[in-house]
Amino acid sequence: MRNFINLADIDKKELRKIINHAKLQKEKKDNINNDAPLKGKTLIMIFEKSSTRTRLSFELAMKKLGGDVLVLNPKESHYGSGDESIHDTAKILSQYGDVVMMRTNKHEHFLEFSKHLDIPIINGLTNLSHPVQILATVMTYEELKGSIVNKKIAWLGDGNNVVYSLIEAAAQFDFQLAIACPKKLEPNKKIVKWAKNMKANILITKDPKEAAEDASAVITDKWISMGDGVNKKKKKKLLKPYQVNKKIMKLAQPDSLFMHCLPASRGEEVTTEVLDSKQSAVWLEALNRMHVQKSIIQFCLNLL
Repeated sequence: MRNFINLADIDKKELRKIINHAKLQKEKKDNINNDAPLKGKTLIMIFEKSSTRTRLSFELAMKKLGGDVLVLNPKESHYGSGDESIHDTAKILSQYGDVVMMRTNKHEHFLEFSKHLDIPIINGLTNLSHPVQILATVMTYEELKGSIVNKKIAWLGDGNNVVYSLIEAAAQFDFQLAIACPKKLEPNKKIVKWAKNMKANILITKDPKEAAEDASAVITDKWISMGDGVNKKKKKKLLKPYQVNKKIMKLAQPDSLFMHCLPASRGEEVTTEVLDSKQSAVWLEALNRMHVQKSIIQFCLNLL
């Protein structure tokens, strides 16, 4: 049984295998009619946070590989109501399903749930990290520009859960990562320390121009995330200098990519001009979530 919780937990060779397998599946255009390796398997999805891309990508990934999907809504079940313990719910799910995908606000809650499962669990997003998104980001970059090894990737904005996984990816996929953010919104210190111990090439700066200079890709995310219990006006004011716009993209390489996990707040973290430009890879990035999800599920079920 193999869980998919954080990129740092998985050997870099296995992560590369997931990416390469996703590329091959996409090239083959697998569908339920000619390839059904997950026939008879069931994915149970738990959403404590609303979702578009995560819901679509996992459900379609499972169905295209011949499997079944069940969605457990905390508002419509004993799970999350306090009527049943996490332990008991996990034991029930372990008998009904083959793999669980959870999207939750609390990483600690996710880890507690995983302890009691007898089947693999996939991190669809927590307040700490977003590993499934970053694998799709790596896949998309390589589909458009070739190997990501030693390339400079820039992040502008909040040092959030997406950055956490991006830092892990920099170490696991051997690319340079330049993070520009306000001092008060720097990324998690533990993951930065881990990355430095792994000899990852990480730069953290307050200067967005320094991060974007000669970058091969520029990445950002919403300034205010779902459930973000902060002073929104104050946070937006802090992050305003980190907007990805035409001036920032001109500092990057001429053929650089713009990437974003979506949803985007046009006119805040990114201008519409950049989001809809030829350099924008956001729609392909969103589509590749499905192809990566196929490989992650099969990785967890020892089918790669």
